[in-house]
Amino acid sequence: MIQYIVDAFTSRLFAGNPAAVLPCKQMPSPDLMLAIAIENNYSETAFVVNKGPGHYDLKWFTPGGEVDLCGHATLATSFVLHQFEDKGVTEMHFHTLSGELIVRPESGGYTMDFPVGRFKPIPVDDEIYAATDGLALEAYYDEGDMIVVVDSEKQLADLIPDFDAIGLLEGRGLVITAPSEEYDFVSRCFYPKLNVPEDPVTGSAHTYLTPLWAGKLGKKEMRAKQLSARGGVLKVKLEGARVFITGDAVLFMKGEIPFDL
Repeated sequence: MIQYIVDAFTSRLFAGNPAAVLPCKQMPSPDLMLAIAIENNYSETAFVVNKGPGHYDLKWFTPGGEVDLCGHATLATSFVLHQFEDKGVTEMHFHTLSGELIVRPESGGYTMDFPVGRFKPIPVDDEIYAATDGLALEAYYDEGDMIVVVDSEKQLADLIPDFDAIGLLEGRGLVITAPSEEYDFVSRCFYPKLNVPEDPVTGSAHTYLTPLWAGKLGKKEMRAKQLSARGGVLKVKLEGARVFITGDAVLFMKGEIPFDL
């Protein structure tokens, strides 16, 4: 079978967030999907099954296990389907653990229609201070990612993460965000519980960040940058209970796995 490696949220190679995409005849067993994800050792490996015109089953695995939602691997999967496996498809409906996700090819890349992430303000406690080197100004959490706001882009860029302290926090991962002069906001995302210390570009985190910054800035459409070593730029838009995230993708490689799925 074929496996594609795609850099997502970028238009140039060796930037953005790499993901593996495996088009399958049927969904493999969870044990096999996890084994492949561990072997790949990317932050996400996506498994997709064509269920009929424009409809697909989609699952995402990190080296630490299955996740409910992944933006960059959804973008990578959309790119693979549109460019190689289901050429010319104009609208993709993915059936996932987070419900139906719709992706449409556009001139600027691919626009993903995601549900708004739930979050509510929580006190900044000693554990949050420890995990952010004392920089946390605000914190938000509601059973998803922990979101923390710091004062400046420079503080965030200079932060040296303490993964042990981050691993003690509630939530799937820690997303730290700050205002930006060039962009509307910037972020960094850490998922040590999923064996992903720092994720290069995280679409799912922007389902929380978009409504948060929309409220702070009074804007529905924004440009965001993730300040990882590889970096990535996202265009985001808030419409009611949905977040629209647009990004580009580029193929790094296409190879064969010597067994059939």
